[in-house]
Amino acid sequence: MLSIAQLAAQRGNRLLFSALSLTFQAGDCVHLRGENGVGKTTLLKLLAGLTQPLHGEISWGEQKIAKLGDDYYAQLHYLGHKDALKELLSPFDNLQLTAKLAGNPLSEAAVLQALAQVGLARQSDLPVRSLSQGQKKRAALARLVATPRPLWLLDEPFVGLDAKAQEQLGTWISEHCSNGGITIFTSHQIIPETIPNLTELNLSVKK
Repeated sequence: MLSIAQLAAQRGNRLLFSALSLTFQAGDCVHLRGENGVGKTTLLKLLAGLTQPLHGEISWGEQKIAKLGDDYYAQLHYLGHKDALKELLSPFDNLQLTAKLAGNPLSEAAVLQALAQVGLARQSDLPVRSLSQGQKKRAALARLVATPRPLWLLDEPFVGLDAKAQEQLGTWISEHCSNGGITIFTSHQIIPETIPNLTELNLSVKK
């Protein structure tokens, strides 16, 4: 369970949101919506523990994420606007390195299987800088299928993907939540029909 209590955040001198209290249970699939600038990305970063709130608390289970530290980070996958890939390395090396740094090393077979799932079997050894934007996004998404974690925080995950890849990602998100995981994502795209049970959460401009 992920919960936030009386959460407030600001960008510069502008208050984005305040007194935000929510609880996300196992199996929840949440589409975070709102106009540009209302704080969707900020909220995801707060939930990922990448930035600190102005006020309020974020808890995983019964404990504050600030106290859990690395134990909390090991429970989540965060995918931001940037794909967090090393351009000179291949998708294979990127995925293997990311898993090792996270303390969950993957075998060569597991890495290749994950890359095949995201459609990069033929590009697994090419430098990331030579890939298309869609292929780079697939390389980043390989983390989701390679290492199971209960919490997925995804910022515009469908951007750069073709229709088929969007449907595939929708299927992974649906399966993740059906198996008791939590997914919170932002998107200005049309949501694939492969995500059937979706909760809409709207953030509005703070007056």
